[in-house]
Amino acid sequence: MAPYQSLEEYNLEITDEVRDRYASIIDEIGEDTTREGLLKTPERAAKAMLFLTQGYKQNAAEILKSAMFKESYNEMVIVKDIELYSLCEHHILPFFGKAHIAYIPNGHIVGLSKLPRIVDVFARRLQVQERLTKQILDCINDTLRPQGVAVVIEASHMCMMMRGVQKQNSVTTTSGFRGTFEKEETRNEFLKLISSDLS
Repeated sequence: MAPYQSLEEYNLEITDEVRDRYASIIDEIGEDTTREGLLKTPERAAKAMLFLTQGYKQNAAEILKSAMFKESYNEMVIVKDIELYSLCEHHILPFFGKAHIAYIPNGHIVGLSKLPRIVDVFARRLQVQERLTKQILDCINDTLRPQGVAVVIEASHMCMMMRGVQKQNSVTTTSGFRGTFEKEETRNEFLKLISSDLS
């Protein structure tokens, strides 16, 4: 499923239900949803939430399968600095950062644009960074069946920056490795190649 582009692509019944709930929340916190600046806010917020969680309606494995090609190449392939935006499932506040993905083909390569797309599929859900890392890793490993796959994600979490401990400069790094990347030499080669991007 492609990203939402127009009103017609939203389920109007669901959009209306979410809009009404946002209106109730705005009323409960003491605001007036009838004032000019807030008249369309519940609808905008509903559409934003549906956009930011559209990953539930997408199939990451099918995206990868749509662009798999037989190829004898068997060296490391890295796509790094993939921007990602997601919502923390604990507070429904954003976290954002970048993902670095590598794999070593085992008879098939995948169109390079598909790796950022599967990052978006899993990021456009209510998430924790640890699960997001594993879902991307497992999807590539189970679908492409490479010799090995590695995923590193660095992200800043608004739930730590805007509230709670309020640490604006904290960055969380998670990683996962399968196959040949579980070997120290291969893993270190990958980490060295992306080290200029790591904090």
